[in-house]
Amino acid sequence: MNEGSRAAQYDMLVIGGGINGCGIARDAAGRGFSVFLCEMNDLASGTSSAATKLVHGGLRYLEHYAFRLVRESLLERETLWRSAPHVIWPLRFVLPHHSGLRSAWFLRLGLFVYDHLGGRKLLPPTRTLDLRRDAAGKPLKPEFKTAFEYSDCWVDDSRLVVLNARDAAARGAEVHTRLRCLSARQDNGHWRLVLRDAAGGLRDVTARLLVNAAGPWVGEVLRQATGQNEAAAVRLVKGSHIVLPRLFDHDRCYIFQNADSRIIFAIPYERDFTLIGTTDIDYEGDPGAVSASAEEIAYLCSAASEYFVTPIRPEAVVWTYSGVRPLYDDGAGSAQEATRDYVLRLHNEGGQPPLVNIFGGKITTYRRLSEAAMTTVEQVLGKRGPSWTASSALPGGDFPQTGFAQLCIDLHKQFPFLAPDHTQRLARAYGTDTPSVLAGVSSAAGLGRHFGATLYEAEVRYLIKAEWARTAEDVLWRRSKLGLRLTREETAALDQWMMQGDELPSLKAARS
Repeated sequence: MNEGSRAAQYDMLVIGGGINGCGIARDAAGRGFSVFLCEMNDLASGTSSAATKLVHGGLRYLEHYAFRLVRESLLERETLWRSAPHVIWPLRFVLPHHSGLRSAWFLRLGLFVYDHLGGRKLLPPTRTLDLRRDAAGKPLKPEFKTAFEYSDCWVDDSRLVVLNARDAAARGAEVHTRLRCLSARQDNGHWRLVLRDAAGGLRDVTARLLVNAAGPWVGEVLRQATGQNEAAAVRLVKGSHIVLPRLFDHDRCYIFQNADSRIIFAIPYERDFTLIGTTDIDYEGDPGAVSASAEEIAYLCSAASEYFVTPIRPEAVVWTYSGVRPLYDDGAGSAQEATRDYVLRLHNEGGQPPLVNIFGGKITTYRRLSEAAMTTVEQVLGKRGPSWTASSALPGGDFPQTGFAQLCIDLHKQFPFLAPDHTQRLARAYGTDTPSVLAGVSSAAGLGRHFGATLYEAEVRYLIKAEWARTAEDVLWRRSKLGLRLTREETAALDQWMMQGDELPSLKAARS
């Protein structure tokens, strides 16, 4: 890069390819702003692929009187479900009454508020279960006789990020992965950024406004990249999850109270597994090096074993994952009490170019956070188009929110050579975009090389061309969860194949 060369200029440059960064880029591009987004790794490679994967109001937040956050989250459930019914869908939650913890009347009162605080239209209301008769009681210890069942939603978190990035790009945003911000300095009323790609090449970009949506790295960007000495108001909290072979036969989720006042979830996961999480621990260190500790694994197993009749043992765990939540530091005494609300901070004093820092937030409220960010952006850049995301489908989500079964039937008719579970997995990942994934494929042979499970060359090529996938990890753990099903040898073979750029014209073009 020639420092004297003229840099490409944009209205906004967004640092961070997680749910908040991609959501803001999408909203801004749809309003007519020119947007450049850079992510130092892969999309959703940090916190946004390490969630408990729920679109929910946050029942436990009612105890902390966070009524505004709970109401906003509850209102968003059906809005998000409507926008992406392939990656978001309803889930019923079973909350057993534990006689030694919160009373039954207290739980029922909280669920009454939960049912009526937000805009619930299609989601069914709370009901009381007799666990001695209901199938939900079968995996539980006999002392649990009563439970309350209520509604929230499930989300494929990392795919939601990718869909926002795809829609942002379709509306004119430039989205770049493996592009790290080295520095951001003020230059004649604009931000001038030096960016480095994976090969070491440098790129010079200028923008009228900078959005710091770097998640757990928000403080690092604020201090190092921009040279500002202000301490970032961020509290890093680690959350870990464990995955085990399927623990129960029904399709409902459990929410368990614990004696330490925390709650954990046990959720049906990827058809053959159960996901249990999460922990809440203050974290120091590199967010990219986070992993589940033996103590966290033991804690989750022990907490679940308080309820399940069959003990959950650490040696049964088949996979773990951890993420670092960049919560706003509100001075709470413990990590579990720290607010999950989001806070935006605008810096543009003294005629300096504007900088918007994003603290906190959760996946359920990312769209509302994006709208709030755009309100801040428009204060300094001027208003463009109106807000629009509440009524717009994400890529592949343009079908009725209760129409997933019919979508699978239609896709099976179009691609009868696919096994039913293969069709359903593709429909869940890509929705009405599934025909684009299989463009030109008219038989099983046309799917190309088989990498394991239901993963074939045609899909991998699509992910490289349309979804910024570069490695086997991108494909197997963020664009899908097929890493649970492929062997180590199959994973290595996929990685080797994807690295053969000369044989993959679409990858070559994407890298150029």
